[in-house]
Amino acid sequence: MKEQLIKSISKYIKLSSEEENLIETFWTEKILEKGDYLLRNGETCRTDNFVVKGTLKAFYINPETGKEEILYFAIENWWATDIESFQKQKPSIYNIQAIEKTTLLQIRYDSFQEMLAKIPKLERFFRIILENYLGSLQRRIILNNILDAEQRYLDFLKNYPKISEKVPNYLIASYLGITAEFLSRIRKKIKAS
Repeated sequence: MKEQLIKSISKYIKLSSEEENLIETFWTEKILEKGDYLLRNGETCRTDNFVVKGTLKAFYINPETGKEEILYFAIENWWATDIESFQKQKPSIYNIQAIEKTTLLQIRYDSFQEMLAKIPKLERFFRIILENYLGSLQRRIILNNILDAEQRYLDFLKNYPKISEKVPNYLIASYLGITAEFLSRIRKKIKAS
């Protein structure tokens, strides 16, 4: 299982076998059943989490509507962490929950800092991961402002085909900022054309 993490890291930086062995000592496995929470609003995010298998959703509850609003999904080989809560060790403002049985590799905050001190080149890997994440967030903000709901849905299908296969449509609708009923109408229209 840790080989999957090493493979992911090795896409961006070259590791020696000694470094690979050292990295593996910092991570522990955690299994979440469907519906289990990795993080709840108000808790401090104590671990960085690499998804080995399964799917998670990050969301908050809109105080005005009481509805769940999806921030992101995390699938195999992705990360599921409240970055601000983890880095600053302060309470999270959102939740992370398993959509299906999920296997994670976790590293605690203090172990993460120790790992970076012992293998400084990992700083580059995590910088790249954060840059990719920031880029996707910026893209999402822009597309939400310039595309209509149908265009956003088509873009989602194009860019996240694995997620669209694994995640129920009502959650995709929440991610897109539309109702499940409206997404259903969009899907019917697309199928008809």
